Amino acid sequence: MIRPFRLYVMIVSGCSNCFMEVKELLKKVRRIEIKAKGLTNEMFSGEYHSAFKGRGMSFSEVREYQYGDDIRNIDWNVTARFDHPYVKVYEEEREMTVMLILDVSGSEDFGTRSQLKREILTEISAVIAFSVIQNNDKIGVILFSDRIELFIPPRKGKSHVLRIIRDLLNFEPSQKGTDIGMAVKYFTSVVKKKSTAFLISDFMDTGFEDALKIASRKHDLISFRLRDPMELELPKAGMVKMLDTETGEMIWVDTEREKVRKAYNAAMKKRESDLAGLFTRSGMDYTVIDTSRSYVQPIHTLFRKREMRR
Repeated sequence: MIRPFRLYVMIVSGCSNCFMEVKELLKKVRRIEIKAKGLTNEMFSGEYHSAFKGRGMSFSEVREYQYGDDIRNIDWNVTARFDHPYVKVYEEEREMTVMLILDVSGSEDFGTRSQLKREILTEISAVIAFSVIQNNDKIGVILFSDRIELFIPPRKGKSHVLRIIRDLLNFEPSQKGTDIGMAVKYFTSVVKKKSTAFLISDFMDTGFEDALKIASRKHDLISFRLRDPMELELPKAGMVKMLDTETGEMIWVDTEREKVRKAYNAAMKKRESDLAGLFTRSGMDYTVIDTSRSYVQPIHTLFRKREMRR
């Protein structure tokens, strides 16, 4: 029986993370850099701060209440002391911190169309990173499997972004499993300042809702759910040898049996619905990135919705 919450994939492709020589790696970094820079304006339409919910606000001072001030900013302690309403005044922080929380577990090395999920994850991360440094903000990265694989503290500059891209292209995780809850908890513990964070994963895991809710209270947390079309519907292809890319378990599945296909398809559709509800309950914005289509439109649509809510 196929487990509903664990992705099994047909063995259709070879190793995707084989060793790259330095020259080949640098060429690939350059190609991604060129593509990412070209997509930055297309995805954000120049509305960077709207897409990222603007810069954070920090407390500056208190002053007497004036007509038109937001009553939510009234400082009740000062008001009680002077028997006259006073409000808190905030000012924009000069820079913003953006974090990429990236799933590099075994299931990301899968794709039945033009790109693997890991490759799409790298491209999206590069687009976001270049947009961040163009606006003189900081970008940091957490790579995770079922443990924290790498933490790159937030910094500015092109060389920092190129380092991130190189690591994503050439990084070999020590483990294949997934623990999203652990990764999000780590993020909330190491990033103290309010930030905009992108959690990019195929979400082949369970038990992470509480961690998302806690992180969303402090940070602006956005999820990109990576998905391959074959994950939603098991094809009719006879006896197929399948691999759990995270545990290494091998099984044979008789895809000719309608009962097997229906059970798999129903389980995956339920999983999609459960994830959508989980993101909503956690107070997060999210979108689905399908490996068979361009990722530009769903991301652009998400940011336009965020801009319209402001």
